Amino acid sequence: MTQRIQKLSPLLANQIAAGEVIERPASVVKELLENSLDAGARHVQVDIEEGGSRLIRIRDDGHGIHPEDFGLALSRHATSKIQSSEDLAKIMTLGFRGEALASISAVSRFNLISATDKHGGWKIQAQGVIDAPELTPAAHPRGTTVEVRDLFFNVPARRKFLRTEKTEFEHIDELIKRVALAVPAATFVLMHNQRQIRQYSGANDEATLQQRLADLCGPEFAKHVLKIEAETAMMRLHGWIAEPTFSRSQADLQYFYVNGRVVRDKIISHAVREAYHDVLYRERFPAFVLFLEIVPEVVDVNVHPAKHEVRFRDGRMVHDFIRRAIHDALESLRPGVSRVAVTEKKVASAPVMKVQEQMDVYQVLGQPVGDVQHPHPAFGHLLPQVGEGKSDARAKDSHSTSPLPTRDLDESNSTSHFGRGATTHSLGYALAQLLGTYILAENNQGLIMVDIHAAHERILYEKMKRELLSGSLPTQPLLLPITLNLSEREVNTAENHAALFQQLGFQIERLAKESIVIRSVPALLATNAAEKLIRDMLADILEHNMSKRASEELNHLLGNLACRSAIKANHPLTLPEMNALLRDMEQTENSGQCNHGRPTWVQLDRKELDKFFLRGR
Repeated sequence: MTQRIQKLSPLLANQIAAGEVIERPASVVKELLENSLDAGARHVQVDIEEGGSRLIRIRDDGHGIHPEDFGLALSRHATSKIQSSEDLAKIMTLGFRGEALASISAVSRFNLISATDKHGGWKIQAQGVIDAPELTPAAHPRGTTVEVRDLFFNVPARRKFLRTEKTEFEHIDELIKRVALAVPAATFVLMHNQRQIRQYSGANDEATLQQRLADLCGPEFAKHVLKIEAETAMMRLHGWIAEPTFSRSQADLQYFYVNGRVVRDKIISHAVREAYHDVLYRERFPAFVLFLEIVPEVVDVNVHPAKHEVRFRDGRMVHDFIRRAIHDALESLRPGVSRVAVTEKKVASAPVMKVQEQMDVYQVLGQPVGDVQHPHPAFGHLLPQVGEGKSDARAKDSHSTSPLPTRDLDESNSTSHFGRGATTHSLGYALAQLLGTYILAENNQGLIMVDIHAAHERILYEKMKRELLSGSLPTQPLLLPITLNLSEREVNTAENHAALFQQLGFQIERLAKESIVIRSVPALLATNAAEKLIRDMLADILEHNMSKRASEELNHLLGNLACRSAIKANHPLTLPEMNALLRDMEQTENSGQCNHGRPTWVQLDRKELDKFFLRGR
């Protein structure tokens, strides 16, 4: 027999809504914390018992609920945060749907006590029902206390899906951490089974903010972060990104906020990954805490029941802004550049040496560079060449055992050693080569140690990339063109983006309704890799309206070539050669790490050196 259409009871409707809003105890904590922060709370205490299944109590010092509004507090879709449909286009509060309290009270034993500055406290109770609860007076300071007991007591099918007490509490602990990162001025206290587990005190200056960052993300993260500031007319990005040397084996230290709301977004994730791809091992993940402030009219926060996702009106613009801001912040890790990256409107590119200046540097470094005997012909002119006709004097100087530089190396160098003067070069001047692997140099702060191979590898790699970007990438015509069978949509995409493929060294033509032919590929790329790369690029373009796979693959090949071509360990360098390498590092972007994310140099300042010898005690 066909079932007739009938309206759900209000209780059943609220319990179904609770299934969308409340996944576990941490979901309840999230909704209640958002209400507290929207009410202006600056001190929030969270009490948990048995992982939240027995008790969740949240106390705040917000502005409270007006007594006349108590009757609507547990009504579904009742809120003080929006009044009209126009408000949906400019939401800046964390909550706005007005369904959290109604859904929570439908599946728990629920108590709500609140007071404002002008009115005494009032209390309402509900136990899995939607009847109008009775309002009674109650003593309470300004603010609100919400108590949720026996979650899912009347929905056993949901209760049995809860995990262990430890697991559920860990989710709550992580949630408090995410919220505390977003609102550094507020104090958060977390109790579990009558025992204080966390206390994050409010930060009101730079020092306390750094301490809070260390408390939330760990002292090592705080020690290795780069502060970022970037801004356009419509967006501002700020926060902290970790140096590439502080990478992770998994994406467990990545926090991104849009207008104060922590989100997971494919566009954002892709932008961050692309910004880091050139300075990390492929299997490593960056760490960051970033905040994007954007005009609310161009972002839709109402696309996910739990508000974990957002939708941007112009995702490409947001993607490019985030990628460029992070890339330029990482570029600022060059020696001598401030660790605070500030961007207004657009980010300036790194200083690039003129071609003749580059050639002068590599004429100084014109010695055998390892076991590369046949560099790719397209890039052979970029690599240091084997020295010819080296004079006996230079050969002798290469193996000099003198610990001190001589005056004829560089006149500006002569007064810069051992505290006899200052140097304008951030990496200072070379003193010696250690173990055939490291340069020891002195600057105004103290001692510099440089990994010769890693530094030279980065210099070569960035130079090759500039050649790639200049459009001089050679192509290889295929004797036997490759035919690809694709969907009609993919073929249309390939045809529409033919200029992009041509720029990267591919010549592609439409062969039929559902096939294309590849007639040439980049000379660096193995022919058997072209088919997979084209398919992956088309998938990226269809998904993100863009693709960086080809350039990433070519950069990977250039990185391998640079690694094989860079100066190897135990290759003796003269002091002029070492100084030339230091000067080139100062002009090369991303020179703080090699192509694989390893650091290229470290600084030991006077205070650290004194500690080794117990000076000043």
